[in-house]
Amino acid sequence: MPIVPDQPVYDSPQPGAPNPAGQPAWGAPPGWTAPGDVPPGHTPQGWNAPGTPPQGWTAPGTPPHGWNAPPGWGGPAYPSYPMPGAAYPMPGAAYPVPAGPGAYAGWYPGIDPQDPLVNPPHGGIGPWFARCSAALRRGWRQLLPIVLLTQVLPAAVIGVLTLVFSPEGELATTPDTAPGLPAGFWGQLFAFYGVLLAAGLAFGLLQAAGWAAGTWVVARQAAGEPTGLGAAFRYGMRRALGLWGWTLLVSLLVMIGSCFCLLPGLYAAFALALFGPVYLFERREPIGRAWRMFHSRFGMVLGRVALVMAVLLAATVLDAVVGGISGALFGVEPMTAVGTAIGAVAFAVFGALLAAPAYLAQQVGLVVTYAEQRAQEGPVNAARLAAELG
Repeated sequence: MPIVPDQPVYDSPQPGAPNPAGQPAWGAPPGWTAPGDVPPGHTPQGWNAPGTPPQGWTAPGTPPHGWNAPPGWGGPAYPSYPMPGAAYPMPGAAYPVPAGPGAYAGWYPGIDPQDPLVNPPHGGIGPWFARCSAALRRGWRQLLPIVLLTQVLPAAVIGVLTLVFSPEGELATTPDTAPGLPAGFWGQLFAFYGVLLAAGLAFGLLQAAGWAAGTWVVARQAAGEPTGLGAAFRYGMRRALGLWGWTLLVSLLVMIGSCFCLLPGLYAAFALALFGPVYLFERREPIGRAWRMFHSRFGMVLGRVALVMAVLLAATVLDAVVGGISGALFGVEPMTAVGTAIGAVAFAVFGALLAAPAYLAQQVGLVVTYAEQRAQEGPVNAARLAAELG
């Protein structure tokens, strides 16, 4: 009789996956040998190279050989064919490979390596990027309007307010012919920052609603559930206030870190980058959980977040270039004339629109990174994450 390794039992099995009492999560292929029975440096009998199915492996949705399916059972809820917009098989996905006695490096039992949202443990950067790309292909029709209304519009308005309330840029001449600040400069400066702060706080609630709505779209589409734009905005508004509050707190921590030196502030921004998904999916201690996720798998999370930050940095540089061109064409005080004012406002709106792809990348990249970290902690899939959003 072949030896069948014991499989851990989880309280929350993958939705739709058959798991009768006493049955393993997957059938042991003929000739399979437990990792502990093979001397180090020897290839187990019947083992195939990573990336190829083991001998006797059956496709998802097919009961294991010799297993009697209960009446009415029609296979797992997650189909054996790809979800809409997801490639099958997921590029870079690997089958279980031996990782020492009693261990497997690949995924926890109960984690589908072809899940369209969750990158399994040890999946690597390739499958992570593939899942981000698939999420964009599935959801860009819903995500783009959300980003334009909740991220690009506030950025454009703040850009125009910057042009209107910016202090005079030309130095005045004092009675002793020395250059000095123009009259009323400090009043204009305080008014400028006061208007920007008020606009940022007001638009922050709208932006939080957009992040929540986008997360809802990404998770539900990966689970194969309907995602209407109106339903997404209703969900976003329902969760906006809590997410906005946590955003203010995280922004304050990053600002305090930046006051001591740029590096502590940057470190805090990376370490707390996942606070938004943590709040939306778990609704508990988002700062502490994000901090622990970052430090538990430092290199992995740092690499993923760095890629997202690089896209945002590129968008910031591009916006600065557009602003520089606007200043060169229309001067440092473009609002003093109608023609230059129209041109400067058009450039401000254009610069905000150029940042839309970066907002999309940030939305999708952080959600997929969070899902990957959840898979590092135990079995999870897109259907479960979508259900956790509420």
